[in-house]
Amino acid sequence: MIKIEEVKAKIIEGLNLEDIEIDEIEDDLALFGDDGLGLDSVDAIELTLVLEKEFGVKITDMAQAESIFASCSSLTKYINNVKNS
Repeated sequence: MIKIEEVKAKIIEGLNLEDIEIDEIEDDLALFGDDGLGLDSVDAIELTLVLEKEFGVKITDMAQAESIFASCSSLTKYINNVKNS
């Protein structure tokens, strides 16, 4: 089972977020938009690649991508659901 801290670490590392620490990202903080971490569409593509490389998980249903990438919590839940199915 993947822990949320692992997902946060891979987001920071994979997207080269130099000025942020794992403990500064709240579990339910929005990843995209001005009210959250502030990621954009280019980050979404890179994050998709990080998921495939680091966790062996692909996003196959693009209609669900927005809810999957909503927060670290939703992302971790998706990774664990896919890996356990």
